[in-house]
Amino acid sequence: MAAARLSGGCGGGGGENRLVSLPLSRIRVIMKSSPEVSSINQDALFLTAKATELFVQYLATYSYKHGRGKEKRALTYSDLSHTAEESETFQFLADILPKKILASKYLKMLEKEKRDGEVEEDDDDDQEEESEEEDAES
Repeated sequence: MAAARLSGGCGGGGGENRLVSLPLSRIRVIMKSSPEVSSINQDALFLTAKATELFVQYLATYSYKHGRGKEKRALTYSDLSHTAEESETFQFLADILPKKILASKYLKMLEKEKRDGEVEEDDDDDQEEESEEEDAES
């Protein structure tokens, strides 16, 4: 196993754990949840874990440097969500890391959408009635 050799360990699988922080058993479960995956090579498991760690580290570092966390000397959720929204590299995370909004604002948004939807439906009904009247006149 290349992963065990990298860590200086021998066999067993304990060597991989020293090079990665994420639990390999959980990563294996996530990978096996895909119907296309039948078996997972130990090297693929280790590399996926390491790549995931590096990605999370890069996301956190980028968010910290470009967010307001430097002022507080802390990385915040809003830093992460801002990065996902503003950075083209991390845009694919925008649905996973949405900006936090107050429940009251969310409820107002829902009400507005509902009202806008009703207005659109009324407009559609009016247009249908007008076209039916035009057809009857012809």
